[in-house]
Amino acid sequence: MFAVVKTGGKQYKVAQGDVIQVEKLDVEEGKSIDLNEIMMICNDGKVSVGAPFVAGAKIVAEVVSQSRTGKLIIFKKKRRQNYRRKNHHRQWFTVLKITEIKAK
Repeated sequence: MFAVVKTGGKQYKVAQGDVIQVEKLDVEEGKSIDLNEIMMICNDGKVSVGAPFVAGAKIVAEVVSQSRTGKLIIFKKKRRQNYRRKNHHRQWFTVLKITEIKAK
């Protein structure tokens, strides 16, 4: 059994026991979270596709950690103008472990 879930503006294909990295969610580590925006569920070859979401379906996930990605360097330059700017960015993310997929 697997499902396609939408969170943080992205879609993820998940199965029970998977660990995924998603955009930051405001949930403490160790807590459980319900993901309700399920776009598709496949259960033993039987496919349910939502329009846009499958009614009555949800995914229960446990928050493993909240962390930040590695440093991304942003460098801007204009040639022959003595213009150089260097910045960096670290994006927050949440690691989820899928514990249960509930279909209607």
